[in-house]
Amino acid sequence: MGGDLSQRLAPDDLWAMVEPVLPSFRSRPQGGGTAPIDQRAVFTAVMYVLTSGCAWRYLPPSFGVSPATAHRRFSVWTASGVWRRLHRVVLDEIGARGGLDWSSVIVDAASVRAKKGDLTGPNPVDRGKYGSKIHLITERTGLPISVGISAANLHDSQALIPLVKGIPLIRSRRGPRRRKPGKLHGDKGYNYSHLRRWLRERGITHRIARRGVESSQRLGRHRWTIERTMAWLAGCRRLHRRYERKADHFLAFTTIACVRVCYRRLAC
Repeated sequence: MGGDLSQRLAPDDLWAMVEPVLPSFRSRPQGGGTAPIDQRAVFTAVMYVLTSGCAWRYLPPSFGVSPATAHRRFSVWTASGVWRRLHRVVLDEIGARGGLDWSSVIVDAASVRAKKGDLTGPNPVDRGKYGSKIHLITERTGLPISVGISAANLHDSQALIPLVKGIPLIRSRRGPRRRKPGKLHGDKGYNYSHLRRWLRERGITHRIARRGVESSQRLGRHRWTIERTMAWLAGCRRLHRRYERKADHFLAFTTIACVRVCYRRLAC
């Protein structure tokens, strides 16, 4: 595998954050079994599949790991919650440097076509074709802090509460960890009284567009940041269309894409 490609997909600074969250290899007490493989090679292969969009079976042999091994290790890491922990580690590093703006967050969703599988459904805005939705909350500057997926026919409003609850406790430059934003901006799809009440009860000021009252142009002053983040995620070709039958695998790729977005802020 070329050194330039390896550094571009898994730079040293990123790998230094990835390695501690990976499950350690456990040798069999009776001996024998499969020899441990290069963890960094597997992670780099996963990043290649995410960014290039290629099928696992077309993984180039230059990565030094077979497609079956890379996919199997990706499945094990996904089941053990590696990607969620990695996302939090990167957010902690950004927060410790004072790089998160908690004054407001933005919530939105985007649909992708999908084969039939977990959390897929007919898309009401795409002629009923099967798909899934990516739900996202970003802080004011566009860094993703909470992500989830659902079937395409799930209304955006139903994902708001789980997304807000999914914001992790993140380190701050000074003081305790933080997870509560000052304001939450959302489009008219989140315009429901029970959501407004739920946010007020938690001390979060809502700035949700009201049907027939506020134009989309006013929300656009804030919404462009999350639309830009969605475009950054779309730069990972594996997210253009959902190929994974298992919902947790698609969520894993989406979370890794969020990690890439956050890491680029650190690398600037």
